[in-house]
This record gives sequence, structure tokens and C-alpha cells, in this order.
Amino acid sequence: MRPHALTPASIPTRRAFSERMAEYGAVDGEFVVFEADIGYSTFSHLFGDRWPRRYFNLGIAEGNMVSAAAGMAADGRTVVASSYGVFITMRALESVRTFVCYPDLNVKFLSSHGGFTPAIDGVTHQATEDIANMTTLPNMKVLVPADTWAAKKLFDVAIETPGPVFVRLMRDPILELYEESDAFRMGGSRVVLEGSDVTIATYGDIVFEAIGASAILAKEGIRAEVIDLYSVKPFDADTLIKSLDKTGALVVAENHQKRNGLGYELSNFCLKNKVVPFDNLGLEDTFAESGSYAKLLEKYGLSRQHIAAAARRLLGRA
Repeated sequence: MRPHALTPASIPTRRAFSERMAEYGAVDGEFVVFEADIGYSTFSHLFGDRWPRRYFNLGIAEGNMVSAAAGMAADGRTVVASSYGVFITMRALESVRTFVCYPDLNVKFLSSHGGFTPAIDGVTHQATEDIANMTTLPNMKVLVPADTWAAKKLFDVAIETPGPVFVRLMRDPILELYEESDAFRMGGSRVVLEGSDVTIATYGDIVFEAIGASAILAKEGIRAEVIDLYSVKPFDADTLIKSLDKTGALVVAENHQKRNGLGYELSNFCLKNKVVPFDNLGLEDTFAESGSYAKLLEKYGLSRQHIAAAARRLLGRA
């Protein structure tokens, strides 16, 4: 596809998701939302403002929140449980596993502050292990929108998909790529730039760095194909294989630990299905730190310059 022009985002994906969630309250009168004391940060309060009798703030008790959400889902309701990624995927992990995933209940997770997008908030609020924890759980599906239209569309996808769904969202606005007419589905992806020399697969905020890397490479005569794998689990194997048939090389970049992230999943997939030169960019067995988002991208090897350099190495052009 030919990408839409990138424009500055005015709101973060966490707000866009919550705006759509508040609208959905009018569609399903049994739909409920649980929050763990930070609704004015996740913007889940937008649902509570409109539908206060279906909005439950359980305080700083994420495990209890997930357990209560599971109880509502067991009664046949569709439920959203909302908090920061570090709290959902760590403090509440046992409840997510045993009370939601094991019985395959219809609970959706609004997970804000994914990766080190909450740059200034520091390690305690940076979810850089969340994808590993959630993709490991049987029955859990994982979605990561890159911009606000994707966030709204993926809310609908999560609601329409039976069983647990984890949606990773960003703290701050970055850029807008998609439009209202763009379609998203569970297990889907979007080829945001077509190329023939190297495939760059990514998701969320790093989509924009990958697009920037493709522009750098284009000046050197290297055509990079950029795939937004917004459905991290299940991922779009068909589109990936089709791309690798053209390019024969793969760079995976993600705002997450390298270990047990999407890169590990795709390296395993390629070893079994399509062996190609491969590189995986992410956090190298380290925590991030507090600082500006741009400086963290640079320090931890996820800037467009680092992605372009990885592509050059694979092609023997370093």
C-alpha cells in the first residue's frame, strides 16, 4: 500500500481506545469496565463519566480487579480491565492466567504505558516485558495499535473476538498513519511501505521509526518493506512469508525486551518456514530508564538510524 502522510497526533492511543470504549457503552448495555485507581491516566474515566453504574474502580488492587472482571465475564458479560501494562502483566499475572485465560473468559485488557513510551516515568511504569508475559498465556490474543485510528479499530476487533485480548497502548501522542477507512482484523497486519530488498517487521510506536529507516535506506538505493504486525498474537504469517519471498532478509524491531518478544517468535518461525538473514532489535537484557523518548530510542538501539544500520548489515552494505 502507499502510506498516508504522517501527521502529528493530538491524543495518545490510550485516550483514543477509551473514547471508543465510552461510545460502545451505548451499544451493549451489559458491557462493564474495571479500573485500578488510574482512570484519569488511562482515560477509562470517559466510560465512567457516561455510564457510572457500569464502571468499577477497585483501587490499587490489580489482582482483585482482574478477579472481579473475570467474575462479571463468567456471568456472560463483555468486560474491560484497565491499568498500566506493568501492573496488569506483573502484579495481576496470576489472576490473568488462572481466572481469565484458563476458563477463556471474555475480558479485554486496556494496557497503557507500553514499552518505554512513558519515558519520563521511569522503569517502574515502563512495560518492557508485557508482550512476553501475555503472548505466553494460552487463549490470550495480543494487539498493539500504532496510532489513534488503529486504537479505535482494534477496540472493535478486541470486542468482536471471543476470549481474552490484551491491547498495548502508549502514554503520549506520536504520529498518525491510518485513516478511518483502513481495516484491521485479528491475525492481520498492514504493509505500510512496499519494498524488495529487506523486510522490517514491527508494531506500535516503532512503526514510525521503521518508516523513518526506510526513508534513510531509500537514499542509498535500498528498498525496505515495512510491515505493521499490529496483531502480535496471532501474527500474520502469510503476509510475512510473502514479504520474505521478495526481500530475503528480515529486521524485527520492538519496544520490548529482545528475549521472548516478537523477534524471538519470528526467528523461531523463520527457522521452521523461511530461513533468511535476520536481526532483532530491542532491549538487550536491561531495564530502560527515565529520560526523553527520543534519547531512549537512541540509547537502546531502536531509532530509525539503528534500524537502517541493521538492514545494511544484513545486506552486506554496512
